[in-house]
Order: sequence, then C-alpha cells, then structure tokens
Amino acid sequence: MSKNNFLFTSESVSEGHPDKVCDRISDMVVDLYLSRDQFARVACETLTTTNKVILAGETRGPKIQKEELIDKIRGCIKDIGYNQEGFSWKTAKIETFLHEQSKDIAMGVDSKDNKDEGAGDQGIMFGYACTETVDLMPAPIDFSHKILRLMANDRKKGILKGIEPDSKSQVTMKYKNGLPTEVTSIVISTQHSKDLNQEKVRELVIPYIKKSIPERYLENIDSKEIYINPTGQFIIGGPDGDTGLTGRKIIVDTYGGAAPHGGGAFSGKDPTKVDRSAAYAARYLAKNIVSSGASNKCLIQLAYAIGVSKPLSIFIKLDDGDEIKVNKIKKIIDENFDLSPRGIREMLKLNNPIYEVTSSYGHFGRKPGNKGEFSWEKTDKVELFKL
Repeated sequence: MSKNNFLFTSESVSEGHPDKVCDRISDMVVDLYLSRDQFARVACETLTTTNKVILAGETRGPKIQKEELIDKIRGCIKDIGYNQEGFSWKTAKIETFLHEQSKDIAMGVDSKDNKDEGAGDQGIMFGYACTETVDLMPAPIDFSHKILRLMANDRKKGILKGIEPDSKSQVTMKYKNGLPTEVTSIVISTQHSKDLNQEKVRELVIPYIKKSIPERYLENIDSKEIYINPTGQFIIGGPDGDTGLTGRKIIVDTYGGAAPHGGGAFSGKDPTKVDRSAAYAARYLAKNIVSSGASNKCLIQLAYAIGVSKPLSIFIKLDDGDEIKVNKIKKIIDENFDLSPRGIREMLKLNNPIYEVTSSYGHFGRKPGNKGEFSWEKTDKVELFKL
C-alpha cells in the first residue's frame, strides 16, 4: 500500500476498565479539591486490584478528611456499576496516602515578585484535529469510543442486561488517498454475567456497532471480521481481573495513535500541570484551525520548561504543507492567545471542577457542557483563522 492507502486501527476502553476506574477516581479527587479552592494543587495517582483501592500523591489547598475521600471513591465505583464479589463499592478496602506538595515544585510554579506563574513541569504536548468525523476526530478512535459509551449508557439504564462494566473496543478502517472509506474489522470484548453464553453476548452487542458507525462504512464488512469476546467467556473483569493504574490509557484518551502524544497523562492532575492544560489548549487551537477551513488536518506541538511561563516552541503542521499558511497561523496565535499556564487556564476556564467526566471515552471529540466541561472543544475562534 502507498502511504496514502492503508489500514489503521484504534481502540477504546470503557469506564469499567481497571485503568479507567483509576482515572475516574483520580479526576474525582481533582474536582473535589477544585470545588473547595480553585487554586488547589493536585497530583493524584490511584491503584486498584481485587476489592482494593489505593490513593497516593501530592496536594496543596483545602484540608479534606480521609473519610470524605473514601465516601467519594465508593460513589465513583457505584456509579461505574461495580458490586461484584471481587470488586464492590460496598466492601472494597480503600486507603489514601495523599500528602502535601513538594516545596521545591511549588517554588518553581508559583507566581511571585511580578514573575508570571511557571509551568508545573517540563514536557511536550500535542493537539490534533481532522475532518474525518463531525467531531473533528480520527474516525477509528471516534467510533471505538461511541460503541462503548452507548453500551454503558444502556447498561446503566437497565436496557442492556447481563453486560458488566469492563469492556474494550477496537475499530480498523481502510484509508484511500488518506481518507477513511470503510471498516474492515471490529473487536469488542465485554464482561458479562455468568448467565449469558457467547451467542447471546454477540446478539446484545452487535446493535451498538450499527448505532455508532455510519452505515456507509459498514457496507462491505464480513461478519467474520466482527469479533465479539474472541477469547471466549469474560466473566471475571475490572480490578478483580487485572490491576489498574492512573494514566495508562493515554492513547485512548487522545487520538487513538493517529497523532503523537507527548507522554504525560491527564487524569489526576490540576490544570497548572501543562501535561493536561497545554494538551487541551493545543486541541483547542487545532480544532478551530480545521473548523475555519484553513486545513483538513492540523497538528500542533507545544513545549514547556518547569518554572517558565511561555512555551519554548510552537510547531504547526497542516495537511498541505503550506509553510506560508503555517507562518500566518503562528502569527495569529502569537497575537491572540496567551499560552502561559495562567493564560490557558483563564482562556478555557480550567480552574473549575470539570474533570471527572473526562476520565472515560476520550478527552477530545466531546460536546462542551453547561458547567464548563470540555471547553477546549468549542469552535469560537474560527473567524481568527480564516485566511
């Protein structure tokens, strides 16, 4: 195949996947602290295993009692849907080891003596947008997310009976001339009750594929290329079946591998950490650039150093490789966007408790909410980029 004709695959995991349980809990902690103090600092990691949850990390801000944290953690587990023998919101043993943020880190990122607030760490962050879907996301990851999100919604409503919280999806698409043309294979592995055989699981799951993927992409797929629980039964799942950790699904969280990732996880971090906030800003810029019609694809990289407020570099790549256009866009960004950590937080209103909802089904390609969640998905700067 030429470089413009290829197969490409992306995967998603549900909110009941053990790593996503951890992301949910860590982001709940961020929201809890920000709800009490919008300038709180949080770096929270979560580990889950059989009927156990362990929290560790650093915070600065309000004093929150362990009992309240534990109650909130149980609430997360209950909402996800775990009340199983191996992992239950009622009986799980929960330990928390959160402690005060390092003074050395605080010194580097706090603003003082008229110095602007610095980045909370060094690193590179990427943002991406393309015209493959209405959400301006790569099609394979977009469809993978939608399958699991619809399944979870119906499971929680009691419509999808016998299907349990832990599941994964994977969509492979054929690209011609750089554009997705058809789905060639789909894999869905989902936890289920012991009362369901695999034929029944397949019967329950197949409709969610058709609800999630436009019909034109499914016209030529062979039914043999739709794999439902290909390893057989999937009864033991979630943290009982596999240990979970915060931040292990960063490609699921972003663009499914269709664009680079800087390496830093998002969940569990307050927005002074540019791993999170600058990645959101880069997506915001890329989405508005593509929405303006300036390019069908846009990749942006931002680079930061701990304690330094401005980006060390801004890299932009468009699908047509037009360097003159790139330089015009860079100038627009320089003149209209403050990409310091403080500037990003103020621009996207990131000091609000808006993060728990981001912890599953992707941080990008979502609808902006009434409470400020997914503010980086707005396309309110389109006019600036019309060249």
